[in-house]
Amino acid sequence: MHVLLKSAWKRSSLQNMMSTQNFQLLAVSHYSTLPPISAPAQLQELCSIVMSTVGGLDDLELNLNKFKGSLTSSLVAQVIDSSKHEAHTRRLLRFFLWSGKNLSHNLENKDYNYALRVFAEKKDYIAMDILLGDLKKEGRIMDAQTFGLVAESLVKLGKEDEALGIFKNLDKYNCPIDEFTVTAIINALCSKGHSKRAEGVVWHHKDKIEGTRPCIYRSLLYGWSVQRNVKEARRIIKEMKSNGVIPDLSCYNTFLRCLCERNLRHNPSGLVPEALNVMMEMRSYKVFPTSISYNILLSCLGKTRRVKESCQILETMKNSGCDPDWVSYYLVAKVLFLSGRFGKGKETVDQMIGKGLVPNYKFYYSLIGILCGVERVNHALELFEKMKKSSLGGYGPVYDVLIPKLCRGGDFEKGRELWDEATCLGITLQCTRDVLDPSITEVFKPKRPEKISLVDSSIAKTPPKVTKFVGKMMRKKYTARKKKKK
Repeated sequence: MHVLLKSAWKRSSLQNMMSTQNFQLLAVSHYSTLPPISAPAQLQELCSIVMSTVGGLDDLELNLNKFKGSLTSSLVAQVIDSSKHEAHTRRLLRFFLWSGKNLSHNLENKDYNYALRVFAEKKDYIAMDILLGDLKKEGRIMDAQTFGLVAESLVKLGKEDEALGIFKNLDKYNCPIDEFTVTAIINALCSKGHSKRAEGVVWHHKDKIEGTRPCIYRSLLYGWSVQRNVKEARRIIKEMKSNGVIPDLSCYNTFLRCLCERNLRHNPSGLVPEALNVMMEMRSYKVFPTSISYNILLSCLGKTRRVKESCQILETMKNSGCDPDWVSYYLVAKVLFLSGRFGKGKETVDQMIGKGLVPNYKFYYSLIGILCGVERVNHALELFEKMKKSSLGGYGPVYDVLIPKLCRGGDFEKGRELWDEATCLGITLQCTRDVLDPSITEVFKPKRPEKISLVDSSIAKTPPKVTKFVGKMMRKKYTARKKKKK
């Protein structure tokens, strides 16, 4: 039910395509060099052609050939910027290539870099590959920022070899291998856990990363943590200390997440003691754990349903001077509800409210969904009342889950009450009014599984006659085999 609750929250009406009169507002001021009267009309015309959903790419080019206005590099960049959210990347690419062929003077390097960054953000490998080929072929300059986005996009697409290939041949793109580009490729590789390859880059370019060594260590630590490789992550921590770089809170939280997720899979009983040891180490370096640090541990404890330890960690936070945030209370209440400790879960929620903490709406959405999922609608209604008292708003998705749940459970009266309440508040519900009709809505009441009792002794035990008959047949087969061998 909590999945339905999330989908109800995400469900919203799609926005209509922006009218051509608003294209002028979308244009980037950096490229606005055309006269103020002619620019909007030409921009509107080109945008309407590029964003059209009628016809293929050849039709697009035929329509572009009919354009009679004056085409400049700044206008090309404005069209791409205005159309990048609505138009398909293939249409943007065809428009850009057409512009390169039809401009009276060549497009500038900044226009190529801008288009390449747009395609990198959209993770269109073919478009990036074509523009990278044109950059190299025409001897253009690729700036470091563009390389960083291209490398990151390629790694996310699973093409880390190509990202490294471009990095090794940056001279062919007239882009220097400096501190910025080395850091960019390392960050890109580590973002997807390719730490070993990133360390190879570090080894070959030590002289270029002296100023960014703390940043490089953080990336490598994150990369090993993605793989849940505690041994290598610990090695990076030790190397940082030996080189005079004290790990900060972010580094320790990354390592703590790596350790907890590793233990979650392989050693759940070691979650609490090993995490607390790391927190003791943090304090020895004057790095004090925050609620985020404890929430990493609480999240893993909740996934393995360790209720007692979750409650103990919440108390430990209070006693150690680290005030729990609403996420901490949510993680503990969640595991309590999932394990059937509803009284203790309600008490935890009340503690949070008593502390004056105002949670995110997701706190109530998720917990109400869990309670509905485990067939505790009364508790869900109580929690909904607390949500309304907090005046958070956004109650629509909760009504959409509670009303059908109540009616399918046979409580049509309460369902109608909530429906009228939502109507009075002006909330448009996604569920239909048919759920309130007992003749339409099927009532589901869970039944207890029937107990199988072996009353008849003939079912419980094999009849003696059958046993004797089987034994006799087996002896005959044995004697027959023995005679054959002789």
